[in-house]
Amino acid sequence: MTDRNTQRGEQYFGTILPPRETYPEPELGLTTSVVLLARRWRSILDEHLRAAGHSASRMEAVAAIAYSAAGATQIQIAKRIGIEGPTLTRTLDLLEADGLVERLADASDRRNKHMRLTDAGYRALAHMFDICADLRDQLLAGLPETEIRQNLGFLRMLMGRLDGGLALQRTHPAPAARA
Repeated sequence: MTDRNTQRGEQYFGTILPPRETYPEPELGLTTSVVLLARRWRSILDEHLRAAGHSASRMEAVAAIAYSAAGATQIQIAKRIGIEGPTLTRTLDLLEADGLVERLADASDRRNKHMRLTDAGYRALAHMFDICADLRDQLLAGLPETEIRQNLGFLRMLMGRLDGGLALQRTHPAPAARA
């Protein structure tokens, strides 16, 4: 069975799929590494924040509120984080129940809610940032500041391209259906 599985699909490598010998090529390796790095970082951060009664999603929401302009709405906060409104609503419900955020009614549009951190919210965010800083210091230990700044510039450039939107430049027909 092993030989059959090893041989299965061999005709695809180097034809419609990249050859096994060169997979992944540097461009794919870079984008894959960025995704894996982000997932692993968030997982480790989340693990340590949970031990302190928080989570990465809570930290993102609280930080987005703290660093947004005064009177930012739930919708604006969700866009800043890059998530859908209903996903943020559940997180905000929990943060509000814990006394970390307040939802304030918009006098001109009752459908909007403006977000504001409480004093407890600012203290909680400071605690979450301390945990994050400790982990980040370990992750970046020994890297020269010039290298960090250079890589930050590169990643910001890629983020700008993503924020600007990407479109397919070639036609990608669907594979033929099975008979």
